[in-house]
Amino acid sequence: MSIQNLTRAARTTLWLTLLVCALTCGSLAQTAPRMQSLVSAGKLDGMQWPNFSDYRPWLQKLYEPTGFAPVWVQGTTPSPQARAMIDLFAHAWQKGLEPDDYDASRWAQRLESLNGSGGDPAAFDVALSVCAMRYVSDLHIGRINPRHLQFDLTVEAKKYDLALFVRDKLLSASDVPAVMSEVEPPFNTYRRTEEALVRYTTLAQSDDGEKLPVPAKAIDTGQAYAGIPQLVRRLKLVGDLPADFQVANAETYGADVAEGVKRFQRRHGLEDDGRLGPSTVKQLNVPLADRVRQLKLTLERWRWLPTEFSAPPIIVNIPDFRLRALDENNKIALEMPVVVGKAIPTQTPVFTRDMTFVVLRPYWNVPPGIFGRTIIPAIKKDRSYISKKNFEVTTLDGKVVTSGDVSDDVLAQLQARKLTVRQKPGPDNSLGLVKLMFPNEYSVYLHSTPQQDLFEKSRRDFSAGCVRVAKPAELTAWVLRNNPGWSLERVQQGMQSGPDNVTVTLAKRVPVFILYGTAIGYDNNDVHFYEDIYGHDAKLAQALAKGYPYP
Repeated sequence: MSIQNLTRAARTTLWLTLLVCALTCGSLAQTAPRMQSLVSAGKLDGMQWPNFSDYRPWLQKLYEPTGFAPVWVQGTTPSPQARAMIDLFAHAWQKGLEPDDYDASRWAQRLESLNGSGGDPAAFDVALSVCAMRYVSDLHIGRINPRHLQFDLTVEAKKYDLALFVRDKLLSASDVPAVMSEVEPPFNTYRRTEEALVRYTTLAQSDDGEKLPVPAKAIDTGQAYAGIPQLVRRLKLVGDLPADFQVANAETYGADVAEGVKRFQRRHGLEDDGRLGPSTVKQLNVPLADRVRQLKLTLERWRWLPTEFSAPPIIVNIPDFRLRALDENNKIALEMPVVVGKAIPTQTPVFTRDMTFVVLRPYWNVPPGIFGRTIIPAIKKDRSYISKKNFEVTTLDGKVVTSGDVSDDVLAQLQARKLTVRQKPGPDNSLGLVKLMFPNEYSVYLHSTPQQDLFEKSRRDFSAGCVRVAKPAELTAWVLRNNPGWSLERVQQGMQSGPDNVTVTLAKRVPVFILYGTAIGYDNNDVHFYEDIYGHDAKLAQALAKGYPYP
């Protein structure tokens, strides 16, 4: 049928369609070269962080198959997926990220300009792709490479092909937030910590910054304290006293207020004695903005951990001195206090390895540092030190030289490091009755200890780097649960009266994650905060303050 035979309405529709096509094709012909130029330049003025050269390979891979046509914009109309991403950028703070890292405050103006005469679809599309890739990467593996902070964690294996992720996951997604949710760490504690961040960000806006007076000595219940009104306001704000709580006496520290203080102390790694001492008031006076910062830094560190593992992991969090073993649903199956390395000079390192075996009734091979600092001087002072401490001198391959008095010749060989010292197995052994091994270059492992009293202390950094566990038999039975016959009763028998130095290889390896997080969200909506005992928070905050490209 010829055009002349069409009705007037049909001819009008056809001409309009051809006109739109011509205009669109012309627009694409102009947009594609500009987009290619922007991608090649690796820089786009007008962005918060204009230099995106580190993402240039991913952008080229994204746009080359389309001939550098826009992927987020159709003509001058952003796709639903583009608008969904822009909304996520605006709420990036809920994830512990900085919204303006993704140009959150600039998208409203860009959307308005896109529909006007001064719109730049090419710049809009490239900026959105850059921000989307940054957001995906930051949410999945964190902004800072943990190696930059000397943490033995690697995120390389976790990295996405960002071009494929944007093309295959985001551009056609019917539910962009759901897709992005799958990018995040799978741990329940991570999710609870995210929720805590949202709550504390809101609370921080109500924080008047008023400081409680610091008492010269601890205040007991029934004693006068000038800061009762401020104390009650702070405890109500953070949920340690009910919102409708009414103080009976505004001048006396009463038992009802002390209950709120006890709850606060438990959540902040303090002894929950209810006494209002300087250390407790110090924590009460920490601005809530600082608590928000702690939560953000902890979320960053969760993103460094593996998200796929061969078996449910063990997670040791250094600042709150606790070990948590997870089940197949990433829920806590076993939890216990631990003792970690001293803040100075024997810090427990942050790293991940797989546990492969346990040793019941182990020897303790004295580490080189302790050998030089303690053992040699003690032998020089008392040649019977070895026998008194249940040690024995051995060759480097483990043959016993003596367990009695040390001769001049043996001492000389010890000083020359031709011989070494180990402690015999038994209940007084420094490792206790079991050690759980995940071989690493730091000589760090989990083990029991005869010093059970240390688990009663609120701050537990006492070790030379290894991690001492409060429930060694239960933990050993848990890691051996795939080994037939290794019940809790058998483990206990092996520890108490079995043969010495028995190695049991795990039927299934267990990942061990040593984490450093000073803020933890719990399933009961409690939020716990801890001291930055190693100073890692301060260093991470400094690195993040540099902005893109993050170290």
